[in-house]
Amino acid sequence: MWGASRGRVAGPALLGLLLLALSVRSGGASKASAGLVTCGSVLKLLNTHHRVRLHSHDIKYGSGSGQQSVTGVEASDDANSYWRIRGGSEGGCPRGLPVRCGQAVRLTHVLTGKNLHTHHFPSPLSNNQEVSAFGEDGEGDDLDLWTVRCSGQHWERETSVRFQHVGTSVFLSVTGEQYGNPIRGQHEVHGMPSANAHNTWKAMEGIFIKPGADPSTGHDEL
Repeated sequence: MWGASRGRVAGPALLGLLLLALSVRSGGASKASAGLVTCGSVLKLLNTHHRVRLHSHDIKYGSGSGQQSVTGVEASDDANSYWRIRGGSEGGCPRGLPVRCGQAVRLTHVLTGKNLHTHHFPSPLSNNQEVSAFGEDGEGDDLDLWTVRCSGQHWERETSVRFQHVGTSVFLSVTGEQYGNPIRGQHEVHGMPSANAHNTWKAMEGIFIKPGADPSTGHDEL
């Protein structure tokens, strides 16, 4: 049985204000830096094989951990598919700096403030490793960290990347299983132990913070 969280309420109006603030603070992206994903950016992530966007919402799993569910959706205009790129609890991702290949980041769901998370619970449909959203106001635990796996020096918006979980080594994946009510048609998102076609992702819609010339000027995280 699925459960609805009774936590804080957030909606499209809040998201609109956040995106407006980000666009003002970023000052736009220069042509030279427009191709990079940067710390503090807010974006949607597309699974390139199954063509669904990483998504979460105020609905908890009815089994496993009982934490907030994470799914994949086909719609490109769903406000619940925005995630913010942040560093670990000790920082390490100053606002506006390009995300390096091999860097560990947190992906914070914008509308609920919970972090992309995984742990040793089976996923509901495929019996892979459950992926959930965890924490409050962007603060969770060490199981919220994901390493960006890509080729080259930095995460580029036009190239596919993988997200490998720091704590359990699984890759963020989709294999096509779909839920029934109350989230009918949404795809299961889970962790898989090996890199394959099911776990490649690409940055899509969002606000990308302009990289700063001086890293010391951008240490405040959004």
